[in-house]
Amino acid sequence: MRDLALLHRVLSEPTRLAIAQQLLREDLAPGEIGQRFELSSSLVAHHVAALVDSGIAQRRTSENDARRSYLRLSHHDPAATQLVTAGLTHHLPNRIVFVCTRNSARSKLAAALGRQQSLPCIDAGTRPAQAPHPQAVALADKHDLELDAQTHHLDEVLQGDDLLVAVCDNAHETLPRSAHRLHWSIPDPVPRGNESAFRAALDELSIRLPHLLTLPPDTRSTR
Repeated sequence: MRDLALLHRVLSEPTRLAIAQQLLREDLAPGEIGQRFELSSSLVAHHVAALVDSGIAQRRTSENDARRSYLRLSHHDPAATQLVTAGLTHHLPNRIVFVCTRNSARSKLAAALGRQQSLPCIDAGTRPAQAPHPQAVALADKHDLELDAQTHHLDEVLQGDDLLVAVCDNAHETLPRSAHRLHWSIPDPVPRGNESAFRAALDELSIRLPHLLTLPPDTRSTR
C-alpha cells in the first residue's frame, strides 16, 4: 500500500514541491535543477534523493551521453501525481513542436496524440529520416492516430513563439538552450524495432501529454 504520509512529508518542503511540479512538464538533469532553482549541488542531491527514495521521481541515464542522467516524475503513480498537480493552472501554447533526432517515431507519435486531443501540434527532427518508421505507422493506424507521412527538419518548421518539446536525449543535448523548450527523456523504440517498444513509447507519451499544459508557478528556492 502506498505510504501517503511519506508523500505528503516529502512534498511539504516548498522547493521540493516546486521541483516536482516542474517535473510534471519536463525531465531535468541535476545541473538543470540547480540552475532553475538556484540551488547548490549539495541541496540538489538532497532534494533529488528525497524524491527518488519516496518513489515520486525516478532517475534515467541519457541515451545520448551515459555520463548524464535525468530526473523524471513517476507519472504512472496516481497518488504522487495527484498531490503534485493540486492547485496548478493550465496554459495552451500557440503551437507545440515535438522534436527527436530522426523524426520517424517518438516525435511523430507525440504530435499525432496531441492532434487527437485537439492540440496545435507538429513534429520535426534534427536529422530527419526519409520516412516515418513502419512500426510507428502501424501503431498509429491501430490507434486511429493521424500520423504525418512526411518528415521535416526542425529549421524548416520552427517559429519564434512555438513551444519546443524534445522527446529524445540526443535532440535535447544538441539543440541550443531556449526558454521555450522542454525535454522528455523517452527511450528510443527504433533500436529494438518491435511493437512492444513502440507501444511503450506511445504509452509514455500518452501519460505525459496532459501534464504538458500544466503551468507551474515561477518559484525560486528560499534556501
